[in-house]
Amino acid sequence: MSSASPMLYLKLLLVALFWGGTWIAGRLAVAEAPPLTVASWRFLLAALMLGALLLKREGIPRWRAAEWLGLGILGLTGVFLYNLCFLNALTAVEAGRGALVVAFIPALIALADWLLFRVPMSGRRALGVLLAMSGCLLVVTQGDPGRLFAGGGLGRGEWMLLGTALSWTAYTLASRRYSEHLSPLALAFGGCLCGWIMLTVAAVAEGSLFALDRLSWVGTTSIVFLGVFGTAIAFTWYSEGINRIGSTRAAAFINLVPVCAVLLGALLLDERLGSRVLAGGACVIAGVLLTSQFKFSFRSNGKDG
Repeated sequence: MSSASPMLYLKLLLVALFWGGTWIAGRLAVAEAPPLTVASWRFLLAALMLGALLLKREGIPRWRAAEWLGLGILGLTGVFLYNLCFLNALTAVEAGRGALVVAFIPALIALADWLLFRVPMSGRRALGVLLAMSGCLLVVTQGDPGRLFAGGGLGRGEWMLLGTALSWTAYTLASRRYSEHLSPLALAFGGCLCGWIMLTVAAVAEGSLFALDRLSWVGTTSIVFLGVFGTAIAFTWYSEGINRIGSTRAAAFINLVPVCAVLLGALLLDERLGSRVLAGGACVIAGVLLTSQFKFSFRSNGKDG
């Protein structure tokens, strides 16, 4: 396997920052347009940008039927299902609270690796996952985890958030399999293209594809951010991370997404951060370090060992 450079880790940190921003941008966008409308235009922008980059770097793609099937699976899990759950959840829950769900994704991926692919689960990695999850819980609940279940248990928004965790776990595992045959850029473009087609068909069926009359500059900017930074750039770098250091280590950086979401909320929405929130952020960072066994060079027989 190829060694991991400091630049790769910087890219994964920026992915966490961009994806943290998508919770705020998504919340702003769905306040002005239906979720399927936002998702369709988001991935149209992403597919156009990634397609142009792919043509420049690799030429016209000539994918086989099996590769198209794989890209369709990526589009279904990481684009269509994820955004259906993600944006609908943001119509019902706050952006910061919603970002909690990403804390469960590395745990689900590590568990799936252990159960399905017999990847060893070391005590250090298990401790890191638990620490990061605990830290994320403190961050998004302002130090009061009981707020998650106040008022009668899980609502529609919370169930949608669980759907985002499951769909992104499936996307990550599928990306690892197909990264052996396609480049990170090809995976990102193909997945976005297939997912955009699915979202657009759904939006047309709903009659909301062109429901853009309420969009202000804030909503428009939010959709552009979602498409360019939260999708085109972030998907490419995340696929590169999976390809070079494996799904479990790459997914460990997802633990930073809630921290970035809350920090961006404080910066852009003037939210206050208490000492418990800062302590939770420190726990998340510590958990990422433990889970990823943070090194700049890995020498092992497997990407997730």
